[in-house]
Amino acid sequence: MIEPIKIDGLASFTRNLRRLDAELPKTLRVAMNDAAQVVVDWAHPRVPRRSGRAARSLRVASTGKAVRVRAGGKRVPYFAWLDFGGRVGRGRSVSRPYRKQGRYLWAGYAAKSDEVRRRTERALLDAAKSAGVEVD
Repeated sequence: MIEPIKIDGLASFTRNLRRLDAELPKTLRVAMNDAAQVVVDWAHPRVPRRSGRAARSLRVASTGKAVRVRAGGKRVPYFAWLDFGGRVGRGRSVSRPYRKQGRYLWAGYAAKSDEVRRRTERALLDAAKSAGVEVD
């Protein structure tokens, strides 16, 4: 399984950006959302549709410390079953082949990991440059 991107020192980097300019962490978060949107754009057309709720539930969720791709929720509790498979229903009668790496989110991240990494790196570099920090 492909490993998620973890950035050591992101919290302190964001904190230091905030000291320089209060708006810089927000622009960094928006740029990181753009990197995660690559996975959403890859997965969205591949999610099966009956009502369209599962596909519409794909979204980017971020805080100052993390960016995630989320899907499902109260209105779409079956998204995990769509993505990973398993058995559900009365007497576990409905079956979908199990895939440990998933069909949509992790598969999209695996397929687009190079672009996600590139955009993440670009977002960090742009934030540092806009703060006036010289980056090699």
